[in-house]
Amino acid sequence: MNQGVLFAAAAYLLWGLFPIYIKWLQAVPPAEILAHRMVWSLAFVALLLALRHHWRWLREVIEQPALLARFAGSAAFVSLNWGVYIWAVNADRVVDASLGYFINPLVNVLAGWLLLRERLRPVQWWAVAIAAAGVTWLTWQAGTVPWIGLTLAFSFAAYGLLRKTASLGALEGLALETALLFPLAFAYLAWLAIDGRNAFVAAPASMQWLLAAAGPVTAIPLLLFAAGARRISFSLLGLLQYIGPTIQLALGIWLYDEPFPASKAAGYALIWAALALYTVESLWRTWRRLPAAAPGG
Repeated sequence: MNQGVLFAAAAYLLWGLFPIYIKWLQAVPPAEILAHRMVWSLAFVALLLALRHHWRWLREVIEQPALLARFAGSAAFVSLNWGVYIWAVNADRVVDASLGYFINPLVNVLAGWLLLRERLRPVQWWAVAIAAAGVTWLTWQAGTVPWIGLTLAFSFAAYGLLRKTASLGALEGLALETALLFPLAFAYLAWLAIDGRNAFVAAPASMQWLLAAAGPVTAIPLLLFAAGARRISFSLLGLLQYIGPTIQLALGIWLYDEPFPASKAAGYALIWAALALYTVESLWRTWRRLPAAAPGG
């Protein structure tokens, strides 16, 4: 259990610190950062697979076109998620990006009800309604829909749904997704190089190393998360997932001096209240299901 908590918390901590890494790459266009993420992630996971001599799963993929199609969908959604997130961080919208990962758990609950026919308990309905009220308040105050947060929340929910129903593990799934994305990413980077606009080619060595680090920076938190999720309860994992957006919000406000007026804070407060209600109810139900301790145990 303790090891699982450590793995999961480390994954969410690294995800929370992503804005710092992306800010270091601010001189590089977001689309190019995303392309490097695809290319170097494949190189990193291919190295891990080679070290483990772990290639049998490829036969399963070749024999199941439906599985390949599912991962093509998950690759598209995670690319949309990453693309919007990178753009938001480099556009000084870290606070707005954090909103997506705060409301993502409730979007997952709603997706389960809509697509998997999962029943929602009354408290879960209340949590979704309160979060919707928070989003409505933010929309009314800003005069525009908080599209960054909503895009991040719904794209990650779609990605999670596709991965939840797929049979490959974290490393194999990441390898397949990046392999599907690699031709597009490599072609885009090659076109930029031919056109004389490839930032990697003209960048100093320090920037080139930072771009190459997109591989492990992407893969390591995912592998830590997978290792932690196997060792701890789903409820505890759900509690730990707020580490990431909380760090992102703190970075946006206190490190990058993004505005966070009282009007916006009120909308976030509603969403935090919804998350607190959902989390406490989930923990309470988990506690109720725990078997009674044996006498003298």
